[in-house]
Amino acid sequence: MHSPKIIISGGGTGGHVFPAIAIANALKKINPNTEILFVGAEGKMEMEKVPQAGFDIIGLPIMGLHRRLTAQNLKFPFKLVASMLKARKIIKNFKPDVAVGVGGYASGPTLKAALNRKVPCLIQEQNSFAGVTNKLLGKSASTICVAYDKMDRFFPKEKIILTGNPVRQEVVKLEGKRQRAMEFFGLDPEKKTVLVVGGSLGARSINHGIEKIIHRFEQEGVQLIWQTGKLFSSQAEKAIKGKEEKGIKAMGFITKMDLGYAAADLVISRAGAIAVSELCLVKKPVILVPLPSAAEDHQTMNAMSLVSHKAAVLVKDDEIQDQLEKTVFELIKNTDKLDQLSINIAVLGMNDSADIIANEVLKLVKR
Repeated sequence: MHSPKIIISGGGTGGHVFPAIAIANALKKINPNTEILFVGAEGKMEMEKVPQAGFDIIGLPIMGLHRRLTAQNLKFPFKLVASMLKARKIIKNFKPDVAVGVGGYASGPTLKAALNRKVPCLIQEQNSFAGVTNKLLGKSASTICVAYDKMDRFFPKEKIILTGNPVRQEVVKLEGKRQRAMEFFGLDPEKKTVLVVGGSLGARSINHGIEKIIHRFEQEGVQLIWQTGKLFSSQAEKAIKGKEEKGIKAMGFITKMDLGYAAADLVISRAGAIAVSELCLVKKPVILVPLPSAAEDHQTMNAMSLVSHKAAVLVKDDEIQDQLEKTVFELIKNTDKLDQLSINIAVLGMNDSADIIANEVLKLVKR
């Protein structure tokens, strides 16, 4: 069996790294002889997570531009040139059959170097609003795998394939886990439960909004699983002191996210691409609070793609203090609305995305 050589580049956040690893695993499952090399950004999380997943990675000295003027921005042109030269060397030495870009700082220089050597490229665009790098590369890429419809606003229509986003399969398989979830968190299965997730680092505005309404959870007999992120965990622990017995739990990070989803009757979440894809697959009613500082406001676009299908409820970040309490407690009591949101979001879920993308990569190898 031929041993295809694939470069996968990008990262910076879990939203880019975990899909990249899922694609790599899918490639290995289809053809165990596939040689895979990751290219990431020095100092970013992929440099740790990719080796843990069993793959080799090389780091580029690339960095992002800060929105405001800072001294760091002066380094950007030098780091970009150094990254371009290093990427060119990596492509020359590894001789990939295909280069895959998942977004993030490293994917720009790597895919540009691959295209310069006539290596076919596949882009995986996770958001409903394409990033600048992917838009530029999309003109020359062979295939563009997307998670949302109407992406021909950004890319040539004939190159687009609707695949969905690869998600961690162990996180979205919930069958038969509710009882175990209740035991894991020490909750009462007879009571309604709200899960709050602000991403792995937490979400400051959501955390402050929840802290302000803790008393309502206690009053209404609604349970809470609150992932705060490590920066807010000690403050959250003070806020819930003496309330743990009533099913109000806070933790810096949820290690078993599948059990968090399995326990939840309602989720409050940011609208990152992977979070949205997971929520569609776990079929949970959700209040989305997009991060307003996300590039090109793509989280609001992600959220609106669900809201327009009546598959989620939107609360704007700057309206949390006024709107969150009313929205949460009206919704958690309205079983019909919860059921309808669950039915509507389930329609948007796309299974086996990593396998579909891996097969598209291998089609380019054969081509």
